[in-house]
Amino acid sequence: MDNLGQYTPGPASGARVQKERGQNGEEKWTLVLVRELRHPPARVWEALTDPAHLREWAPFDADGNLGTVGSTVKLTTVGAPALRVTETKVTRADAPEVLEYNWGGFNMRWELEALGDGTRLTLWTNIGHRFIAMGAAGWHICFDVLDRLLSGTPIGRIVGPEAMKFGGWQRLNAEYAKQFGIEIPGWTPDAPKH
Repeated sequence: MDNLGQYTPGPASGARVQKERGQNGEEKWTLVLVRELRHPPARVWEALTDPAHLREWAPFDADGNLGTVGSTVKLTTVGAPALRVTETKVTRADAPEVLEYNWGGFNMRWELEALGDGTRLTLWTNIGHRFIAMGAAGWHICFDVLDRLLSGTPIGRIVGPEAMKFGGWQRLNAEYAKQFGIEIPGWTPDAPKH
């Protein structure tokens, strides 16, 4: 956490929204985030699947490794007002390229593509329309924390209500809302404005 004071997230980028119709005609929203990391796919894969790594950057804790198809793992949301544990089954684990599972009712699909010495990491997750900018802001910060962790300069996990109080999250939320053409929900917590 020593480096947190020196951390300021960059501008909102690398995210888009896909809108589809569900089986019953309902709107389904998918948030797609792309980040280029300076680390090879095998290292990024480990950070996406290993519980010890996930505790350092992800918005949930895992009680087991997510790297094996068919594994059942309990994911505990960090910072939720009430204990929120989701039991998930890993539906796809093609190391180090594709990982799929469900977290709290949201499908998660991670793709890792070698890019020189690094990795292009893409996350697809379905999410409620009114939370899409918030989700983009949160994952943006998670990816920054992940990149610093893999670089050997960890700043500590910034998720849940703590992320929402972080001034950089407020700015990102507003920037993503503008990019996606949606309104920011009026109930976000009071936070420092820097």
